[in-house]
Amino acid sequence: MEELAITVLGRDRPGIVADVAGVLAGLGANLTDSTMTRLRGHFAMTLVCTGPDAADVEAALNPVAVRGRLLATVRAVGPEESTEPTGEPYVLSVHGADRLGIVAEVTRVVADAGGNITDLTTRLAGPLYVLVAEVELPPGTAESTERRLTEVATGLGVDVVLRRAESDVL
Repeated sequence: MEELAITVLGRDRPGIVADVAGVLAGLGANLTDSTMTRLRGHFAMTLVCTGPDAADVEAALNPVAVRGRLLATVRAVGPEESTEPTGEPYVLSVHGADRLGIVAEVTRVVADAGGNITDLTTRLAGPLYVLVAEVELPPGTAESTERRLTEVATGLGVDVVLRRAESDVL
């Protein structure tokens, strides 16, 4: 069994998840991690599973992709190197008027602190832009990271909150 990373992209419609999951189950592939969402009328799925050869999975997904006008890619990946957190868990939220550079500048602060973004979602709701991210920060860096985030947020004209995440929330 290989560990595979699969992406599926296309116009949203009912049944995409069921179609893809059905093909994978039929091949004996076990879904281990996945994220699926709708982005302005488009569907996006990324998943990791263990299953047969990547070429076999890609061939089996091809009819679903063609019929549904989807782009499906399959790639063999190595096993995860470490499942242990690399830092302390925090939730970062940003909201304010939409403008160019919010994601780039906020995520740069996290990266410069040695932090790792483990999940990130953004939404544009009318003129309001919202970013929510789960991040792991190196021990002892939260205060300085929060100060830097506040400086960047002020320059962007948005509000930012960095709070310690409880393990049962994640």
